[in-house]
Amino acid sequence: MNATPTLEMLDPATLTVDINVRKDAALTPDFIASIKEHGVMEPVIAHRKDDGVVHVLMGQRRTRAAVEAGRASIPVMITESPEEAERIVTQVVENIQRAELTEADEAEAYHQLSLIGVSAATIAKKTGRTKTTVESALKAKSTDTGSAALGKGYTIEAALILAEFGSDEEAVEELESVIADEPDMLAHVTQQLRDRRDRAAALAALTAELEAAGTTVVERAGYDGDSENVRVSSLNRADGEPATEEDANAVHIVTSYNGHHSTVPVVAGWKELGFTLRYNGYGASPANKGPMTEEQKTERKTLIENNKLMQSATVVRRDFVKTLLAKKQPPKGWQHFTVHAITHHPETASGYEGTVAAEMAGAKTGETSERWGWNPLRDHVAKSTGRPEVSLIALVCAGYEKTITKDSWRSPNIRHIDYLTRLVAWGYTASPVEQIILDSAAPAQEHEAA
Repeated sequence: MNATPTLEMLDPATLTVDINVRKDAALTPDFIASIKEHGVMEPVIAHRKDDGVVHVLMGQRRTRAAVEAGRASIPVMITESPEEAERIVTQVVENIQRAELTEADEAEAYHQLSLIGVSAATIAKKTGRTKTTVESALKAKSTDTGSAALGKGYTIEAALILAEFGSDEEAVEELESVIADEPDMLAHVTQQLRDRRDRAAALAALTAELEAAGTTVVERAGYDGDSENVRVSSLNRADGEPATEEDANAVHIVTSYNGHHSTVPVVAGWKELGFTLRYNGYGASPANKGPMTEEQKTERKTLIENNKLMQSATVVRRDFVKTLLAKKQPPKGWQHFTVHAITHHPETASGYEGTVAAEMAGAKTGETSERWGWNPLRDHVAKSTGRPEVSLIALVCAGYEKTITKDSWRSPNIRHIDYLTRLVAWGYTASPVEQIILDSAAPAQEHEAA
């Protein structure tokens, strides 16, 4: 049988304030002055352990303020001792309901609970948070960078992202700048950094593999006499015959627009080895058109960079749709969006990719099937009759996605304008390269009307 709580007047200095989920007790001068003048009006909740020491359960802030104010006694409601986990959970729920708990406080609370063996699923159930939120907070707290970010007042999401790039000071600095100045662009910049990191890792892995096999890898290789390293396709051997891959003594790694790395054979120190240029003068061959002008270099750099940015934006865009469709209610205006797509851009419905659509709809796709015509969205619809509107929206969005390529920004069309405009209306933040497509809306719509 539970003991009846008792009200006692106790010296606040004799009370023990255990770990509290609110690190910042907000002991403002005004609050302390109020306690000094009026005392503690609402009893502190506590329990007395076997050794007689009273431990505060709720009211740590009032207790500390009373000590600072020099109060001789405060009202304390003594209750039966709860389990440590229940104590912290109670504090978390109470503070969340009062909207007084910062995300840093929440993360600290989840961390304390995890240390005493409470699972993320249990924490989520008791606090009313999603399991993903709890897991993200725990991941952020597990690193110095993430923990420091929470301490600075960043959200759990931002702290988790910073924790992911904790070993890259340059990336962390860039992300913090985005959080401060353009928080809406955080998802795009994060994906761009991930893609950049993945490309660099792939390049490093390929370089290491080549060097381990005894292949010399050179950073630069050209086509003309200004280059120390020249591709074999631009060289002749000393006997006048065209050089071949067998003549190469090194390779140069090139990267395609889609981020794939490959090698081209090169002769390093070709002059000393007796090789000559295959073509006399520029323009003698399509393979050697001479050096690019500065304007051409700038255009090519922009092309490559925007293509990369578009690929990163695709990941963010699809993830946005998936998160949007995971909500309890479908997005506003979905009916007109889908019927407009089917009537104005019928290829969106007929040409969608089932895997992309299934992922957007949150359907379990399982392992990729090798059978002809496999479509996980079709399988999902066949098994489930619930929320068909989600599958329909996902189908249409996946159809639009199939028509958007990495260089769609170069020639925007009305399909992509319609799609991106709708996503923005639903809360999506377009990346700068997607904004190029959106900015072309007026001319494109005028052309469509004509």
